[in-house]
Amino acid sequence: MKITVRNLEPTKVRLTVTVDAEEFEPYLQEARKEIGKQVSIPGFRKGHVPARVLDRRVGFGAVAAEALNNGVPDLYNKAIEERDLRPMDQPKLDVKETPESADDDTKVKFTAEVEVRPKIELPSFDGVKVEVAQPAVTDEDVEQRLQNLRQRFGTLVGVDRPAAKGDFANIDLEATVNGESVDAQQGVSYELGSGTMLDGLDEALDGLSAGEETTFTSKLEGGDHQGEEAEVKVKVNSVKAEELPELNDDFAQDASEFDTLEELKADIRKACERDAEGRQATDARDAFIAFLQDNVEEIPLPKGILERSVEDHLKGLTPDPEKADDDTKKQAREGAEKELRDQITLDTLAETMKVEVSQADVMNFLASIAQQYGMDPNQFISSIIQSGQIASAVQEVARSKGLLAGMRAVEFVDPEGNTLDLSKFLGEDDNEADDEDASVAAASVAAQVADAAAQADAE
Repeated sequence: MKITVRNLEPTKVRLTVTVDAEEFEPYLQEARKEIGKQVSIPGFRKGHVPARVLDRRVGFGAVAAEALNNGVPDLYNKAIEERDLRPMDQPKLDVKETPESADDDTKVKFTAEVEVRPKIELPSFDGVKVEVAQPAVTDEDVEQRLQNLRQRFGTLVGVDRPAAKGDFANIDLEATVNGESVDAQQGVSYELGSGTMLDGLDEALDGLSAGEETTFTSKLEGGDHQGEEAEVKVKVNSVKAEELPELNDDFAQDASEFDTLEELKADIRKACERDAEGRQATDARDAFIAFLQDNVEEIPLPKGILERSVEDHLKGLTPDPEKADDDTKKQAREGAEKELRDQITLDTLAETMKVEVSQADVMNFLASIAQQYGMDPNQFISSIIQSGQIASAVQEVARSKGLLAGMRAVEFVDPEGNTLDLSKFLGEDDNEADDEDASVAAASVAAQVADAAAQADAE
């Protein structure tokens, strides 16, 4: 088999593969065997028809077509492996030449255009120290979490006064564009000051009492008129204020298993400290990936894959990507570029660290995802296998294991140069990480360490 590779772009190649007759012959034989099982020829049993007889009966072209359907993808994979290329997408295959008869000595020739992972040189880990900020737990952090818990036990009480920040108003909304009603909602509960609905709504509601209404102008966030300026009429049906319980020992007993408020605060501080450790592990992950990318000259991104990724990010940011504004498009592109750059970095890291992915690794990974979404693990795994997604799962696990192995190969320090112990999240060795971290990885490998941190918090 003769293989030539032409670089079309930094991340796209065209392979031209020429296959000798003897190398293509097994695919012809297999094709004849399969076709022979499906046709009846007098005087011969199915599956036992001589090649020349079968070629005359069904036509050599049909045999060659079946052989090409099975052989070209297989030969393409061999060519990719021989030339040490890492495809990131499905190839565009084009058969250029093929023999017209069994006696024709024309060689099979096809081309394959495919986007490939760029080859990048990662830095050495010897003696590397990666600095990570030391997260601190303040009294304000404890107080904020205590207030959040307090709000969970709060009640809403109707008040006979104008609405103010922090109040909950029951409102009716109607939006019009050029005098035509385009959207209307009734009985919506809204917290003043939350900023979770239309721009200008907080200012419009501030000072209104039950039964009063006003209008304001705002840009619509969704629907057929997304991005258009609309006149919005809002009417206040009722105003309620949040009434919070007093912070005392009685509250501690109602809201927790503790008898005193001081005991509850101490437990909340411990929870804040665990969260801080998790944030530090996430910061360490980000700092490690940044270290890798900062020490690589350039990471070219495959254009086709990038554009599809941008489209996917846009769909996640807006219900109508075609009407997305420039800021949203910029956000989608930046997110897609970072995601693709991280994937290339982590794939290269997995190869550099020579990670191996076992069947148990993949099964644990898929089972953990099924558990997160409340699905039956066996059914989920079967659907992944049937849909041909198992290779993607293997790749995800390899990235995860490579990330953990790479992070264990460097030293993380705080701004004062003190060594940080992240073994709780990274594991002491590969086997431990497999059990406690890699199998808990979510669909996004870049969030793997954060998932491990969340698991540690839950424990």
